[in-house]
Amino acid sequence: MTAASFAGSQANAVAEASCLNQDRRDPERSNPARNRPTSQSPFPKNVHFMSSTSEWSTPQWLFDTLNVEFHFTLDPCATPGNAKCPNYFTLKEDGLSQDWGRNTVFMNPPYGRAISRWMRKAYESARQGATVVCLVPARTDTNWWHQFAIKGEVRFLKGRIRFGDARNTAPFPSAVVVFRGVET
Repeated sequence: MTAASFAGSQANAVAEASCLNQDRRDPERSNPARNRPTSQSPFPKNVHFMSSTSEWSTPQWLFDTLNVEFHFTLDPCATPGNAKCPNYFTLKEDGLSQDWGRNTVFMNPPYGRAISRWMRKAYESARQGATVVCLVPARTDTNWWHQFAIKGEVRFLKGRIRFGDARNTAPFPSAVVVFRGVET
């Protein structure tokens, strides 16, 4: 291989890596058009960030395991059918606008674009005295992960979990992030 062809192959490798890195961008900033199928491919480019719903019902075994450790008192992201705690907020009651007080909170937030607002709320509520345990996708390449998740205790879950009545496991890895209540 000549020096010129080696340099050319290096440039191609850098260009390919650049394209790959673009696909790993924060989905909150990505162009929605990237998720549309093209005439070249019938599949969307960012399938890991797509779903027909942003609500993923927590597996009961996982909640029970965490509940033994934390003794949860509030579920701020619930529906009447999937609430994990006697005290819960539904979409209508808007858990983001509620005071979580000094509760021990189990939070499985909607996994859409609003997840950053939920993680901010969890982090800020912990600074006011609540303990908040968050079940979230392990998206270490996103802004919300670096702004909030890494400030908590992060527990990566082995494998991929099956949410609710889903036939298959999630298309993403998950993590539990714990923000322990500390008054400032």
